[in-house]
Amino acid sequence: MQDILTGNFAAHRWTLFPVPAMRVVNWNIERGLRLPEIIDFLGSQNADLLILQEVDLNARRTRRLNIAEEIACRLGMNYVFGREFEELTQGSRTSPAYHGQATLSRWRLVNPRVIRFRRQSNFWRPRWFLPRTEPFQERLGGRIALVAEVEGARRNLTVYNLHLESRGNHDIRLAQMEEVLEDAARQQSPTLVAGDLNFDASTSCTQGSGFRSALGLPSPHTTPARGLFQRQRTIDWAFVSGPVEATLGHVHTDVRASDHYPISFTIRFS
Repeated sequence: MQDILTGNFAAHRWTLFPVPAMRVVNWNIERGLRLPEIIDFLGSQNADLLILQEVDLNARRTRRLNIAEEIACRLGMNYVFGREFEELTQGSRTSPAYHGQATLSRWRLVNPRVIRFRRQSNFWRPRWFLPRTEPFQERLGGRIALVAEVEGARRNLTVYNLHLESRGNHDIRLAQMEEVLEDAARQQSPTLVAGDLNFDASTSCTQGSGFRSALGLPSPHTTPARGLFQRQRTIDWAFVSGPVEATLGHVHTDVRASDHYPISFTIRFS
């Protein structure tokens, strides 16, 4: 589960000067179930960096594709993929299925690693009395942050790709976020923390950490209403620290290829 998959599909780029800016899209793509629509939208954004959550690998529901590699190949990007869970209802003993996070870039991605959070919910673990069928979503593993550095012509950006816990109490999510901020505080390069946080981070979770919202506050909702009793939520976020400025923040509420809306912004280096 700690193994990281990588693939390189970006053309080599000869650049004499440091990269002045990077366009970024962050999106929970809901396993990649609507892959053609997802690729169409991502391709339309001409982004330098994609930060994706809920990305399937060898799952029956997504035709056993490596979703990260399909997107990277089609868009001409490099990728790293970290396994969050083994999906027990989507694979087999001889051909396991996973989902996790993928970070894609037109630039080199180096030093990838996974932070598997110390605090986890036990909601997903298999139980003997539950049938191994899809509605119960039995899983092995736990929530992670996928960390990688983007090398952009003498200008590096450290990227934390997060998917925080959706079950359990709010303290678990805050503890997972704190673990990320503690790790990020040791970075020397400009840093980006983005992902599906499963809570509204417009409160003070990054206060005193040096991180600023990449979208500006207040942010519009990032998920549609899900049924009669579930309202819209603002749970997908991005924060930057260091000598960078985030501009042109936008939530793409017209995109329906997932149960989350994509968010986009541009990072400009000082």
